[in-house]
Amino acid sequence: MNPVPVQPITIAHEVRGRIRLRSRFIGSPSLDPDFFEAGLETIPGVQEVRLNSRAASVVIRYDGRDATRNAVLAYMADLPVRAMDGRGDARTLQSPLTLALRGGLALSLLVLPKVVAAPLAAAFSLPIIVEGVATLWNGGVKVEVLDGSAVFFCLVRRDYFTAASIIFLLSVGEYLEELSENRTTGLLKSLLKPQVEKIWIEEDGRELEIPLEQARIGDRVVCGAGELIPLDGEVVEGEASVNTSSITGESVPMHVRPGSEILSGSVVESGRIVFVARHVGGETSMARIATFLEHSLRGKSESQKESDRLADRLVPVTFGLGLGLLAITRDLTKSAAVLSVDYSCVIELANPVAVRVAMFTAARQGVLLKGAQAMDSLCHIDTLIFDKTGTLTQGRLVVTDLHGVNGHDEETLLKLAAGAEEHYSHPVALSVVNAARERGLELPPTSQVDFIVAHGVSAYIHGKNVLVGSRHFIEEDEGISCDAVEEIARTLQQQGKSLLYVAREEQLVGVIGLRDELRPEAENVLRELKRSGITEIVILTGDAERTARAIAAQLPSVDAVHWELKPEGKAAIVQDLRARGRRVGFIGDGVNDAPALVTADVGICLPQGADLAKESAQVILLREDLGCLLTGRLVALRSRQTVHRSFYSAISLNSAFLLLATLGLVQPVAAALLHNLSTVGILGYAAWRGRTVPEQQQHLIASADPQEG
Repeated sequence: MNPVPVQPITIAHEVRGRIRLRSRFIGSPSLDPDFFEAGLETIPGVQEVRLNSRAASVVIRYDGRDATRNAVLAYMADLPVRAMDGRGDARTLQSPLTLALRGGLALSLLVLPKVVAAPLAAAFSLPIIVEGVATLWNGGVKVEVLDGSAVFFCLVRRDYFTAASIIFLLSVGEYLEELSENRTTGLLKSLLKPQVEKIWIEEDGRELEIPLEQARIGDRVVCGAGELIPLDGEVVEGEASVNTSSITGESVPMHVRPGSEILSGSVVESGRIVFVARHVGGETSMARIATFLEHSLRGKSESQKESDRLADRLVPVTFGLGLGLLAITRDLTKSAAVLSVDYSCVIELANPVAVRVAMFTAARQGVLLKGAQAMDSLCHIDTLIFDKTGTLTQGRLVVTDLHGVNGHDEETLLKLAAGAEEHYSHPVALSVVNAARERGLELPPTSQVDFIVAHGVSAYIHGKNVLVGSRHFIEEDEGISCDAVEEIARTLQQQGKSLLYVAREEQLVGVIGLRDELRPEAENVLRELKRSGITEIVILTGDAERTARAIAAQLPSVDAVHWELKPEGKAAIVQDLRARGRRVGFIGDGVNDAPALVTADVGICLPQGADLAKESAQVILLREDLGCLLTGRLVALRSRQTVHRSFYSAISLNSAFLLLATLGLVQPVAAALLHNLSTVGILGYAAWRGRTVPEQQQHLIASADPQEG
């Protein structure tokens, strides 16, 4: 994150809440415009950033506060080196005034005398002709060559109005295309800004939780296993294994100790550290934002790359047709008309517009997709693997059965168990105490509470010793017979329930059955996922066989279940399915799910998942509802359908325009106008359809053919 060499920054124009800055580095092809804009947009108070590479300037709208203005200028003066890792992408957007001037110039050529119109049209056309020649020389036949040739042929015919009109129409088309793309990018950026988060700091020997924006340089920040490091700093206490792959690309975890420097966006895989914050605010947020942008905005899916390749192959076809027509007919008008029609623009732009708008729509509906490839993969998967606990189930045990014996009723059984477990924080203990409170039971006072790790609890209630725990603890360790509940216990185990035995004064009181309940929406979602084209659904769990089979029995849509698995075992099953040609999606929420999430074609994480799981996943559900997964799948299918329709529309319309131009039925200006109108129309359709959310998911499934393409 070291700064680039300082370059002069000029304030070109400023009013309250809006500032325009110029600097030579802004126009450099080395600048990464996405990273640069994201860095400015993470500054609190900044509302909008517009970059113009050609003018080497940037316009920033902000809240009008001096603190925000100073933060913007400080960022510009201390730009991170990573901002200069661009790929030569320019960021421009012509102003409506420029377009109006070009349109006025084109119209004036209708009335100006030839002696004035000729040099004016030549000067107006020169940049596009030069760009065409340079492109032909350096990159071969591309769309710039078509445009330059069409304008040049018009000049040769001394049709100055047509030459200027084509340039004007190209400018309008370019403006509308850039406007569409910038707006779709802006939709995503509005979602990718860091949300309000809290961190733990040490202060006066205590650990306090504070909002991230309140962090100050010098704060002692505490991070444990599975947590995302929120700020840049230096470790002062503890040791840990830190995963920096999302920042540096290095896959091997880094061991940090006192004196080690750490970057925000890294993840603590194991251990616990305390570090002193060295940077706060927008600068440290940038690491995570840049990663999201790199995946979501810059990265292309395989379908996008294929569209680009097809567009590049179609340009020489149009160019060859235009030159061939000129050679046969000697008609510059027909040739210019043919060259004014181009397939590539709409084919290249329809895919990213449709995908980015769909990503925004998915996020608004509760699904965050980390890039076009994530949407592509979610669309094409045919196998979905669920980690059971916390995904298909609610991740918390619920008391389902109470069976008292030896004269004890259900209420007595539950009161004794809850009284003994009340001061224990284990999930089983919490579920028993909650069950008692839901029934309005008053818990008895306890004393001499003793927790026996991995066995149970011993406590005294009304002077009598009460034991709560596993059968092994009650029967084998304490010598209390459990034969009275033998049949009941066997039945509960066959139903996949966990058992808790309760005894008092060396006599069995009864047994309690508990189960991690399925999410209420689970079966409906799995059934609809099958209808959307998922052919195989698999459950993986670390639970025992009986519990695993009992859960699977409640879900008719499940095709297979695997039990008693370790993290590496889950990843091995994912790898095996992929080796058999399956396209696999894996959904989990724990640190131990990270290997499987990375191994799958697309990893999916729930909102309450561990930070490491979120970093490993390509899709994050933003709500605790599996319906969001179904929504994401349906949006992905719909986006693919939109891309296909846009593609076929572009091919059909432009082929028709080429035929009309070849037959001499349209003039060059009309051909350019038809081409640009169709391009804008198709892009508008792609954006509109991506923003719409069907009212009924069943209707979406029926309309989105999973086998298409």
